Amino acid sequence: MTATLPERLLAKGHRSSRAPLSLEQHLFETDQAAVALFGPGRRWARSFCRFFKLGEDLDTFLLNLRLAALFHDIGKANEDFLRAMLAKGFERQTLRHEHISALILHLPSVRGWLSQNPRIDLEAVTAAVLSHHLKAGPPGDDYAWAQPRAHRRSVELFLKHAEIDATFSRIASLAALEGPLPVLPSSSLEFRDQRLSEPWGRALQDGLRATNPYRRKLKKDPTRLGLLLAVKAGLIAADSVASALFREQKRIDAWVSTAMLDPLSPQQLETAIIRPRLRSIHPEAQLKDFQREVARRGPRALLLAACGSGKTLAAWAWAKAQLDSFELGRVLFLYPTRGTATEGYRDYVGWAPEGEADLMHGSAAYELQEMARNPPESIAGKRTYDEAVERLYSLAHWPKRYVSATTDQFLSFLEHRYGGLCMVPVIADSAIVIDEVHSYDDAMFRSLLSFLRHFDGPVLCMTATLPAGRQRQLEECGLEVFPDSSASVELRELRAAETRTRYQIETLTRESEADEIAVDGFRAGERVLFVVNTVNRCQETAERLAAQLRHEVLVYHSRFRLMDRKRAHEATVAAFQQRTKPVLAVTTQVCEMSLDIDADLLITEYAPVTSLVQRFGRANRKGLRGLGKLFVLTPSSPRPYGEEELAEGRSLIAALSGRPISQADLAAALLEHAGERPKVDEYASFVSSGYYARPGDFREIDEFTQTAILDSDLEMVKELSRHHRPLDAFLVPVPRRGVETEDPPSQLPPYLRVASAQQYSPYLGFLSSRGAT
Repeated sequence: MTATLPERLLAKGHRSSRAPLSLEQHLFETDQAAVALFGPGRRWARSFCRFFKLGEDLDTFLLNLRLAALFHDIGKANEDFLRAMLAKGFERQTLRHEHISALILHLPSVRGWLSQNPRIDLEAVTAAVLSHHLKAGPPGDDYAWAQPRAHRRSVELFLKHAEIDATFSRIASLAALEGPLPVLPSSSLEFRDQRLSEPWGRALQDGLRATNPYRRKLKKDPTRLGLLLAVKAGLIAADSVASALFREQKRIDAWVSTAMLDPLSPQQLETAIIRPRLRSIHPEAQLKDFQREVARRGPRALLLAACGSGKTLAAWAWAKAQLDSFELGRVLFLYPTRGTATEGYRDYVGWAPEGEADLMHGSAAYELQEMARNPPESIAGKRTYDEAVERLYSLAHWPKRYVSATTDQFLSFLEHRYGGLCMVPVIADSAIVIDEVHSYDDAMFRSLLSFLRHFDGPVLCMTATLPAGRQRQLEECGLEVFPDSSASVELRELRAAETRTRYQIETLTRESEADEIAVDGFRAGERVLFVVNTVNRCQETAERLAAQLRHEVLVYHSRFRLMDRKRAHEATVAAFQQRTKPVLAVTTQVCEMSLDIDADLLITEYAPVTSLVQRFGRANRKGLRGLGKLFVLTPSSPRPYGEEELAEGRSLIAALSGRPISQADLAAALLEHAGERPKVDEYASFVSSGYYARPGDFREIDEFTQTAILDSDLEMVKELSRHHRPLDAFLVPVPRRGVETEDPPSQLPPYLRVASAQQYSPYLGFLSSRGAT
């Protein structure tokens, strides 16, 4: 028996917006957002088609995107969803609405009707609709298509509603479809012995049979693959725009026009970033010859240059040059860590005019608020954070021209992370610089290769060191290596810097030897950096040296509350910037990227070869103070590295010890002594999933720590949470093993743990095996 049709179908209820939003209005506004973003004459339409390698066929892309927009939530026309929108608490639905939408697209009447237009890619539209909430998988998956998720065994559908008729009429007009609208089922959708009632069972089987042949076709047809990916990403962008702007009561066309920005000119970039940064270095500073040479490279390049050589300014010069060849609105600098992204913002991006600079990472709001308390010259007098704008979530970052971010904020779209997918229109509209690629784990490097292979746009990768195997793989993806044998003779300044002798390496076997050298260096007025491989050894070494010196030493590692880590970072950088007082800092491998310092004397435990070269870059960076003193110590335990990695490090050091060496010597030795790693195959679930989409991990998971708050901070954190304020300052990574933690109170995020403040010291960080001292 058919239920009485409701007066109004809902897309969003009272809980998620200021007023209920009808389904028809939301579908039409999502279509409107698609046209506003990617319609005829829109620059983003051209950049999207270039990025996804669709050629000039903007019309086919837009047609399929608009159809996906009009179909994507049509499955909300059901009794379960309406009940959930009107309920005060959580109401589990029998079937996810997008799963029903995709079933509707596989009804023979609907499929035959749409097939009138040969430009409609039915699989691309269906896949985008099914996967737009990233909760769609094959049979057996937790979110298998059309798998019931509630005890009810039937779902009453409202497909005879006037709002559905209006939507189908709009689809007919858009796609120039003739004849009557398709007849939709009036019966409920029921589950009988784990099978769907007809005609839904046949629709599901038709869809499941289509998935594997479709994936095989995509592997052989890059243009069709590009269309699928463009429609998937475009639908998520249009849906997020329509939903967010309805929530904030903003007009779609007006907001999109503001967010899209005009094309960025080379002169704008020069004026906004390059000139101010050069003046901050010296009033008469100019780009170096090698930086200008980098700017003359093509749109896909790999820059290999030593720490302290000026790579970042070279990258900005390269980005400026790309604006002569590409119609772009933005420049993205992507870093592997929050610390390096923050420094990139502070030193470069922050120079941009107010409102054009952006910092994006997990604790960016906290970092910007803290930076404003004592602003560097680059952001002095500028407003850097607008809490009201942040209600737009990922969309709040669209109107920014110059962005410093962690790689995850953007390239995580390759693993179906929602925030990254919302940023795809920005990625397609940007010159992209990817720094410190040597630090990428296998998962990140696999995604990077897929990004370079399947998407078109200007990309510069940078690092000081890179094993030969990974360099070859980047070259195979079309990156031009710089410098190479054909580099201009004008690079003498860079070559001179890289061949200048900078270091003398000695090896140590006993901890006591290292302690004595560190203490003597400090007493002689030197700036000493002592790097160990684990947090526990960092804390123990710092306490031991402080006791010998009867003077507090600096401690910096990852296991601090963010507020204390920020203090430790700033104190360490400031101490090494001055030259009148001795410094002794003990750190872990976090120094390899996040600390831009220049030590007189460096002690480090053996580590993998790339890590050793990065650590050496923290000493005598310019090579202008004679020979920097490097000492390499055998650690008491190989953790967290493997024996093979440390053996390669020992081989490297053996080849370099006992003679003055340059950065060029280090680079050559790295290529010789870094063992050949297994080749990483390119992979990204966004590229390979076809009909489906499930979020994956962009990075290899850190299984050793968990995010916690201290019990002493609990009341403060609960108060911040009540007022929707950032909690970042109080978060601390604690070991998963050997540390007792508790579940958080219900008002806090469930991923947090609560740890004992008795095991925490603001000076030493979280102590996993003993009480704080």
